[in-house]
Amino acid sequence: MVKRMATAREQLLSMLAEKSFCLGEFKLSSGGISDYYIDCRLTTLDAAGARLTGEAVFDEIRKRDWHANAIGGLTLGADPIVVATAIISAQRGKPLHGFLVRKAEKAHGTGQRIEGFRQKPARVVIVDDVCTTGASTIQAIEAAREFGFDVAGVLCLVEREEAGGRATVAKAAAPAEFVAMFTANDVRAEHVKYGPPPIFAVSAKCDFCDRPAVTNTPGNRCEVHRP
Repeated sequence: MVKRMATAREQLLSMLAEKSFCLGEFKLSSGGISDYYIDCRLTTLDAAGARLTGEAVFDEIRKRDWHANAIGGLTLGADPIVVATAIISAQRGKPLHGFLVRKAEKAHGTGQRIEGFRQKPARVVIVDDVCTTGASTIQAIEAAREFGFDVAGVLCLVEREEAGGRATVAKAAAPAEFVAMFTANDVRAEHVKYGPPPIFAVSAKCDFCDRPAVTNTPGNRCEVHRP
């Protein structure tokens, strides 16, 4: 039997699990504390990871029939996704031009907030790397519409499934569709399956006693209380 080749999406998930996911104790931009962190840029800025990102995102956009002219998002998380997808789209003969949304209008030159593709009218896809509260994604949606773009779809690589992010982004995106390539649980499951041993702070103590923790999955546990 011929072994099936893994798709770009499957390979991207494996790389996110290996390079971008880590366990520990982290403070999020939302102000909350989490036992894991996902830094997608470790994957999207990797040479092979950039190619996989572009292929997987381009395939998803085509599958959704969004018929977009361009792809863009809020700097900095969206930048490598936009460039990678634009390159793959050109190679496939279905060009999606790229644009970036500044966090604020620049105070010199033309003072524009949208950089790159600026043709109107145009249908665009808004992308982001990780969605927690969805604030950065919503900023990009609002800026694109204010500029005069028609938002055809909204996509993030990883949705954390917390802080009401999905509902908030979906509401802001409507009537466009909001899609997450993966959930944080997808990446965590792949990390546990294939990734390195969990990483935790040396000073961590067991959630049930004062013994040193030896694992943090599903929480800080000592040798006595580990699953």
